Amino acid sequence: MTKPLTSLAQEPLYELITQVLRRNILDGHLPPGLVLLEGPISKRMKTSRVPVQAALRQLSDESLIQRFRGRGYLVGSATEQLTPLRRSIEEFELDIPETLNTALQVRGTWMHVYDRVEGEVAACQIFGEFRVIETELAEYLGVSRTVARDVLSRLNERGLVRKGAQSPWLAGPLTAKVIREKFQLRGIVEPAALRLAADHIDPDQIMMIRKHIDTGEKLHWETLENALMQHCLERAPNAALVDMIRNNRLLLSSVDHALNGLGLPPDDVALANYRTLFELIGLRQIDAAAEYLKEHLRIIALKSLARLKIVALVPEKDSMPRYLIPVD
Repeated sequence: MTKPLTSLAQEPLYELITQVLRRNILDGHLPPGLVLLEGPISKRMKTSRVPVQAALRQLSDESLIQRFRGRGYLVGSATEQLTPLRRSIEEFELDIPETLNTALQVRGTWMHVYDRVEGEVAACQIFGEFRVIETELAEYLGVSRTVARDVLSRLNERGLVRKGAQSPWLAGPLTAKVIREKFQLRGIVEPAALRLAADHIDPDQIMMIRKHIDTGEKLHWETLENALMQHCLERAPNAALVDMIRNNRLLLSSVDHALNGLGLPPDDVALANYRTLFELIGLRQIDAAAEYLKEHLRIIALKSLARLKIVALVPEKDSMPRYLIPVD
């Protein structure tokens, strides 16, 4: 029996997603062998990837889905020999009880305000350490405290805020040490993932990306970073490693958006580096590409640190949102 809405709205988001997927697997709405991917499910459920990851792990523990050599999971227990069925989850009519659907919508309200808060929180910590006041955030956004808490939980997942057992939510300060350590980690894990993913990368797809660069098309660095992640690193058959890479990148991406918002120009010089990197990958020179990626990240780290130094000359914004309080 489905729980009342008031009870469902209090449950962790991953548990709601687990209930929906479990119900549709057991009832046969999601057929055996169907490939379940985090991205399409998060889009269908109007949530982030993190609770979807947790839901899929739970269903795997229940032997309702299984890991396989490709990305994602297959519907069916590990004892079954299944042929991957690659179809969009959008093609299937999911049976979602009204109370569950409403609870998902309530819990998904944070998505409508998240980008705005992420930008403000990323920008503030460039100037130091700030307390994030949950009640003020809810009032500022015109939402419930539950929604504000969901926003802060997502920010916590992305490494933009932190909270101890008895402490308030805190953001920043962003230091050169933090940036340096993030890039050091990238330099270790991303080349390793690229090597693991070698047999799963489509070289024609990679060469197509390189051709887009050759045509002089104005490509933002983030587009190329996402292409590297989606078409190369995410193909590594090690979910824990891919999750580590994705989470480590999040803070760097958010902060870069904040720096651009302060008027600092993006680094277009790196375009040639991406071209070389994609060419090596497309030619299946994976070891050379992995070494080149390591050096590319070292250069990008130096440029990011230089951009951060420029911020020291920029005065702190006078109009910080009221939910952000400087820590003396």
